[in-house]
Amino acid sequence: MNRPSRFRVVLLLTTLFVAAVIVIAREHRPSFLRPGLRLYAYVSTADNAVSVVDLVKLATVAHVPVGGAISAMREHPTRAEIWGVSSSGGFAWVLDSRTSQIAVRIPVGALPYSMDFSPDGRRLYVPASGSNTLSSIDCNTRQVMAQTATGKQPVAARVSPDGKLVLVLNKKGATVGIYDAETLQLRSTVSVIPDPEDATVLDDNSAAFILSRTQKRLSVIDLRKGLLLTNLELAGIPSQMILKPDGGELYVLSPEAHGLQAINTWTHEVGDYVVLGSAPTRGALLADTGELFVSDAASGNVTPLDVTYRRVSRPIPAGQVPGALRFDPGDKARLLLVVSQGSGDLSIIRVASDRASGLLTMIPVGEQPRELAVKLF
Repeated sequence: MNRPSRFRVVLLLTTLFVAAVIVIAREHRPSFLRPGLRLYAYVSTADNAVSVVDLVKLATVAHVPVGGAISAMREHPTRAEIWGVSSSGGFAWVLDSRTSQIAVRIPVGALPYSMDFSPDGRRLYVPASGSNTLSSIDCNTRQVMAQTATGKQPVAARVSPDGKLVLVLNKKGATVGIYDAETLQLRSTVSVIPDPEDATVLDDNSAAFILSRTQKRLSVIDLRKGLLLTNLELAGIPSQMILKPDGGELYVLSPEAHGLQAINTWTHEVGDYVVLGSAPTRGALLADTGELFVSDAASGNVTPLDVTYRRVSRPIPAGQVPGALRFDPGDKARLLLVVSQGSGDLSIIRVASDRASGLLTMIPVGEQPRELAVKLF
């Protein structure tokens, strides 16, 4: 091949490559993302840091050391901030989204593993399992406003949708403490299944479902009366609960049982069981379509499930050991983000209603990524 011909081939390939990049960028860029807005994902890694991923450039743009093992992380509901807790450091921390720097560390007690915001974002509640305390933090001043004693080994806190109650799950005591969110005064203590670790509260604030990752049961408690209603038998040990947007059904994932069970939240009856794969572990529900996307840690896929018709679609590759997953925060989400723990990537899946969804790209973020938050600002 002579030099002019070779030059034309190189020029053609370069043009095709540039065109392909432009098409992909236009396709994945959320329609609501106006100029001046940024859409970032935040992924915790094994070196006690947070990788910041620009979801428009599809690249990691920062790697921020936190100073302790990251046990939980969430985007603030209203502020351009990412909040988290460090179990080894005994503090809550705030990452400023605009500067990608840690703004403050707030001591909360030994071994905090969980956190939850009030619905308006004014308060953060952090239980410390090593000191048996619950702290209330003012998100504006970043100061601890109140602290109270809990039961033995509180591992999680969940705020009711109306913001009036805080549920604290005491793992060693097998109890749930129900606290006044404003004063942290204990209202009642309810005995539940052993090793409670997570809770889902119904939107009408009437009841809560309590999950244990060692038991094939869920506890249901009446929040108004402060008592146990029933324990529900499951097909396998659960990993996550997902509430349907209308509140009528609760979906319980179980890697051990290889599927999902639907629970009627009004009658407390265990309903349909759907087989999803080898080890379905985490899920994210797309509210406007009723489609649930479930990561399978064993097969390396994400499985879409139409929860209305219980119809399973073709699995989507998502890297090695996919775990936490989230949608972009738009009114009509079009990107599904999946943490691939085994390969150290953030998988980006395009979600499309008019054609099959598929893997867009995988972005390296660091060793053993786990927690995931997404912020539009």
